[in-house]
Amino acid sequence: MSYNTLAWAVDDGILTLTLNRPEQMNAFTVEMADELEAAFHRASDDDAVRAIVVTGAGKAFCAGMDLTREGNVFGLDESLAPTLEDMNERLATPAIQRGVRDTGGRVALAIFNCKKPVICAINGAAVGIGATMTLAMDIRLASEKARIGFVFGKIGITPEACSTWFLPRIVGMSQALEWVYAADILSAEEALAGGLVKAVLPPEQLLPEAYRLARKFTQNRSPVAVALARQMMYRNAAAPHPLEAHKVDSLAIYYASLKDGKEGVQSFLERRTPEFTARCSTDLPPFYADWAK
Repeated sequence: MSYNTLAWAVDDGILTLTLNRPEQMNAFTVEMADELEAAFHRASDDDAVRAIVVTGAGKAFCAGMDLTREGNVFGLDESLAPTLEDMNERLATPAIQRGVRDTGGRVALAIFNCKKPVICAINGAAVGIGATMTLAMDIRLASEKARIGFVFGKIGITPEACSTWFLPRIVGMSQALEWVYAADILSAEEALAGGLVKAVLPPEQLLPEAYRLARKFTQNRSPVAVALARQMMYRNAAAPHPLEAHKVDSLAIYYASLKDGKEGVQSFLERRTPEFTARCSTDLPPFYADWAK
């Protein structure tokens, strides 16, 4: 499968997904949204992909929505008058899917549903959707040259890409509101101080560190156990009561223990490297499909 706005490269189980419109500072378009959504679904189901590193080509990560496009730059159908009832009952219909739904939100949900660890290497400007799309990723690393901004207030719009769900969970409500109200461009160090990124690195060390983490998260690990752990953390953390987490934890460890769990225990006792054979494409437990809808 080829892409017009992305570059896809897999090496030793690590997918590097690169936003690839460098002449436009990787500005976000509806086409990029569609390709990112498809790419994350593809990576999630591809056993050759164990982890994903997302970065930008050239000097920017993503400079936000491409505001030079004709018509409604967000790709929305201005002839509609959508209601909350439409969003609850007709979300997947073509009119709502293409004419109303936030494109960044579709990307964020594809990342959220992904079964692989996702590491973001913010190599430069990450503004608007360039900032909010990173929030659904597990780890954010920033180059010293990175500049990050939740700048929606400056152009009279609201946060998108499910960022009102993710951002307060990552940095806390007060910090999230301050950044959205102020609409400032944050330095990499300010993002680090606010808890948005894990580390700030010299540009030449950014991708090597991302790949180091990707290998650490996946080598000698069960792909199924990693997939379950990722989804359990996100979903159970938002459950209203720990009993809901207990129910899912019980099912997850029950099924994990039947195959790779047995190998993990045996390899520990025999003091050898485990040989996990379960695959996300075939061996997710039977409760997963309904639970992860």
